[in-house]
Amino acid sequence: QVQLVESGGGLVQAGGSLRLSCAASGSIFSFSTLGWYRQAPGSQRDLVALIRRDGTSNYGDFVKGRFTISRDNAKKTVYLQMNSLKPEDTAVYYCNLDSTFGKNYWGQGTQVTVSA
Repeated sequence: QVQLVESGGGLVQAGGSLRLSCAASGSIFSFSTLGWYRQAPGSQRDLVALIRRDGTSNYGDFVKGRFTISRDNAKKTVYLQMNSLKPEDTAVYYCNLDSTFGKNYWGQGTQVTVSA
C-alpha cells in the first residue's frame, strides 16, 4: 500500500511562488510516474505536470513555463515549484502516483490560494 502526503500549499499573492512536496511511502516510487493535478470548485481535475521514471515530463498548457516538476527517488518525494502564480491557479493540488504494476494512488490534496 502507498500513501501520499502533500505539503507546501498556502496563501500567496499574485506573482509569488510556492513549492509543493509529496512524500510517498512504500517501495514502488522509483518505478512510477508521479503527477500533480489540480481541481478548482465546480471544475474537473486537470493535469498540472507529470514526471516519468526516466525523468521526462509533461505540463498542462496553462503552465506556460511557470512550473517545474522534479523528483527525488532516494527521498521518495516529488516536487512542484510554482512561480509567477496567478489567481486562476487557485485550486486544491493533488499528488498522483501511477505505478508500472497497474496501481494508482492519490494524496489528500493541498490548498493553494493566490490573491490578486
